[in-house]
Amino acid sequence: MMIKLPTKIQHSKLLTAAVLAITLTACSSGPKVRSDQATNVNFSQYQTFSFVSDLATDRAGYTTLVTQHFKDAISAELTARGYRYVASDPQLLVNFNSNVASRSDTRTVSTLSYHHGYYHYRRGIVYGGFPVYNNDVSTVHYKVGTVNIDVVDAAERQLIWEGIAEGTLKQKDLEQPREAAARTVALIFEQFPKSAR
Repeated sequence: MMIKLPTKIQHSKLLTAAVLAITLTACSSGPKVRSDQATNVNFSQYQTFSFVSDLATDRAGYTTLVTQHFKDAISAELTARGYRYVASDPQLLVNFNSNVASRSDTRTVSTLSYHHGYYHYRRGIVYGGFPVYNNDVSTVHYKVGTVNIDVVDAAERQLIWEGIAEGTLKQKDLEQPREAAARTVALIFEQFPKSAR
């Protein structure tokens, strides 16, 4: 019984597909999260929070579902840290924004094949042919999501902490926005300062 091995061209195409799959997997491993905070701020002095009246995600003049998903997730994170939601006169005000942008990457992978030309009869074990290098070019389209969360000292009207997450969106994130918002907010709040309470 003979086993048919892939040709060099088929092999190079399989290699290209594998490299692209690994690259895409690396890109979608999770969002990059960073944060910044004002110096000399003691977070233990704050006990209450609320949201700014005109949230950045409500540009259309009404509360969107995205806004509600983020408000629920942020409220859960702050409540778990001992803060209490109040409708009026809060010590902290929270604002947030989310954005989805389409991006494209062009990737080039060099492949090697062997050209025999006129000497095609020499193919086989004895002759190797002339190496020919080709570039396989592909364009990958994907969506990138960015989430910003701002925490403001309400009395001073000063930003005291911000958290930002940016990453490639998976199809699951687009199909389940509530769960995606909760996961992203939880990752951002891993960098929220611990209060001294």
